[in-house]
Amino acid sequence: MDAEPSMASIGALIGSPARSAMLALLFDGRALTATELSQAAGVSAATASEHLSKLVTGGLLVCEKHGRHRYYKLAGEDVAEALEPLIHLVRHKPAPIRQASSEQKQIRCARLCYDHMAGELGVSITTALVAHGYLSIEDRHYNVTTKGEQFFAELGIDLGSLRKTRRQFAPQCLDWSERKPHVAGALGAAITLLAFNLKWIERTRHRRIIKLTDLGRQQLGQKLGIKQWNSFDYG
Repeated sequence: MDAEPSMASIGALIGSPARSAMLALLFDGRALTATELSQAAGVSAATASEHLSKLVTGGLLVCEKHGRHRYYKLAGEDVAEALEPLIHLVRHKPAPIRQASSEQKQIRCARLCYDHMAGELGVSITTALVAHGYLSIEDRHYNVTTKGEQFFAELGIDLGSLRKTRRQFAPQCLDWSERKPHVAGALGAAITLLAFNLKWIERTRHRRIIKLTDLGRQQLGQKLGIKQWNSFDYG
C-alpha cells in the first residue's frame, strides 16, 4: 500500500455538490449552524447532518457547541487556502460564454478568503506592498522588510505578536479570480482586521463579498498609491 496520503479521500469529501456548497459558504471564516448550511445546500436537515459528520471526520470542518446549538466552521485557514484555488481547475472546463452577473463581478473584486482579503482588492494591496518595498517574496511566502517593519508599526500592526502565533506568518495564497497571489496567514488577517476597524472596508449582504468604502479608497491611495478603483463601484 502506498505510504503517501491519498487524495481520493479528499476528493470523495468535496465531490458531493451539497458538501461543496457547505464548504464554500464557510470560506469567509465564520461559523454556521447545521440548519443554515442545510438551507444553503438545498438538502434536508437529516441529509445535512450526514454530510457535516463526514466533513468533520475528514478534518475539513470542526464543530463547536454553544448552548443548544452546534456551529460548524472550516478546520483552519489552510483548508480555505487549499480548496478555493481548485476553482482554477473548474474554469478550464469549456462552458457557454455568458455575461457575468453583478454578484460574480463583486466577488471577483473584493471578498474574504477565510479571514483575509482576496480578489482584485486583496491582490492590489499585496502588489502595492511589494512594489513599495514593504514586503519581499521568498519561496511562496512574504517577508516584511526593514522598511515594512516601520510601515506596519505606523499602522498599529504588532508584527512581533503575529510571529508568535501558531499559524503561518505571511504565506502566498493563489487568488482563483486574479490568478495572482495575495498575502494570507497572520499578517493577511491583521491587515484585513485593521481595514474593517478603520472603516476602509465593510461587509455586504453577501457573506463573502466586501465593499471598499470611500475612506478606504482615499487611505489606500495615500498609503499605497493605489488609484484604480473603477471596478469597485457597486452598491
